[in-house]
Amino acid sequence: MLPFFNESPYGKEDLAITATEEFRKEISRTRDFVVDPNASAVFGSSKEVYTGGGVKLTQLQKKAKIAGINLVVLGRITHARVRQKVDEIGFVRKTKSYAESILEIRIFDVHANKELYVDKMDGNIDDSSFRFFMTDPSSNLTYRRELLRYSIKVAVRRFIPRLHKLGDKLGWTGRVAKIVGSKIYVNAGSFSGIQVGDILKVMTEGEDIFDPESGGHIGVSQGEIKGTLEITEYFGQDGSIAILHSGGSVAEGDYVRLY
Repeated sequence: MLPFFNESPYGKEDLAITATEEFRKEISRTRDFVVDPNASAVFGSSKEVYTGGGVKLTQLQKKAKIAGINLVVLGRITHARVRQKVDEIGFVRKTKSYAESILEIRIFDVHANKELYVDKMDGNIDDSSFRFFMTDPSSNLTYRRELLRYSIKVAVRRFIPRLHKLGDKLGWTGRVAKIVGSKIYVNAGSFSGIQVGDILKVMTEGEDIFDPESGGHIGVSQGEIKGTLEITEYFGQDGSIAILHSGGSVAEGDYVRLY
């Protein structure tokens, strides 16, 4: 997951940080995805990919494959603002505040080399749904800032049910990190949901498939099964050790998936 960015004129970097941290928190709660906390140090930011176009994305996908990452998530805020409406009833002036925001999320499948998901979600709210910071809402700048932050959080939370359904359709993929004698080290362990006793199938990397007429990239074929591994123990922060269960010719860098 790459840090999101804000291309609207309101909220600046503060709003981008709010969106990034809220998305990371909410997606981790689903237990469908394991978020790499160091992604930005390796892959950069969402803004770099958006502005760099296809070339930057291709470079990013190559790095992600080497790192054993399955999906890359990008995001940006395309719209954000707070507006107010004043209703005059006799001598009473009632002010109502509205926050509007639009968040775009894009998910790329590293192994299939294609965009898996893209969608926009609004976080439009009014101050009747924002009840925990009500000090002088008509003129308080801090209130307006908090209202806009809350709007972004609402947009993020509206994404989560859709991404939860997406997670149900995706298969986990890992890598053989190293082979020492009969021990085969895998770059995933208990944190990634791998259990001692699990059987993993070892697969070669698929090949790029191109349209013979247009020359356009269609996708990546599924690799061939070379054998199976049995997880025997954990090691490190999120790694596991396996032994050969069936087949052979397992090599470092091979893909592994739950059988």
